[in-house]
Amino acid sequence: MILNETFALADGGAIPKLGLGTWRIDDAAVEQVVREATAIGYRHFDTAQAYGNERGIGAGLRASGVPRDHLFVTTKLAAESKSYADAKSRIDGSLQALALDHIDLMLIHSPQPWAEFREGGDFDAGNLEAWRALEEAQQAGKVRVIGVSNFEHADLDNILRHGTVKPAVNQVVAHVGNTPFDLIDFCRDQGVLVGAYSPVAHGAALRSADLGGLAAKYGVGVAQLCIRYCLQLGLLPLPKSTNADHMRSNAAVDFEISGDDMAKLTSLSGGIDYGEASAFPVFGKIRHVEASRPNG
Repeated sequence: MILNETFALADGGAIPKLGLGTWRIDDAAVEQVVREATAIGYRHFDTAQAYGNERGIGAGLRASGVPRDHLFVTTKLAAESKSYADAKSRIDGSLQALALDHIDLMLIHSPQPWAEFREGGDFDAGNLEAWRALEEAQQAGKVRVIGVSNFEHADLDNILRHGTVKPAVNQVVAHVGNTPFDLIDFCRDQGVLVGAYSPVAHGAALRSADLGGLAAKYGVGVAQLCIRYCLQLGLLPLPKSTNADHMRSNAAVDFEISGDDMAKLTSLSGGIDYGEASAFPVFGKIRHVEASRPNG
């Protein structure tokens, strides 16, 4: 079962191959969601300072009765945090909000503040300051693994060249029709695991007749097909759900997509209507998500 499988990290650690995304789940509701997910068998939970639900995540995990060393918690440093002092304070803030003795994985949420996302501003120095705070937190045992999110080639190269610790993970949007293959290849060459958030395209994939037909061939749902696609590319998918039945279905992905069908899926590209999620990043000014074109 996929919930029992792990990816090996470059530092020798391990991370569960499937995680539960919690973006847009209110703090008041997420505690029950987490309790239901742990009962199903989920052990990897993904949150962020920007989500505003770290408190509920921690409360749900403590209430679950699952031993702490069986759980893997990922959170993210606010995108606006680009100084050492601010990052250090915010890391401690996440530990306090989660009420955990350590964080398993902490990421820089974005290489730019959300209000300046992908606008070409130079935040290399600020990212190195934030990274230094994460390295220090790791050395202190507050955070076990550190990484980044939404980092493109140049952003990641800045950390690789100037940081002391190599990022273990780069978490990016990746799904059928919008898979950044060049970036994935670069990360793989550097020993950086790629996490795939929104593996079902914020739900837009569920409206695809083509994906529906292919999923039917395997006797699965579209979400299951999309999650399996990510896994077969060596990505760590983080599907979000508040529904226990959907959580179970999302974890029932022990099937194999054929080579021919994977080739069809990787060749898909084009604009995607994400609906409400088109306001991206949702933590800053409105900006439309553009689907990237795969290279093979």
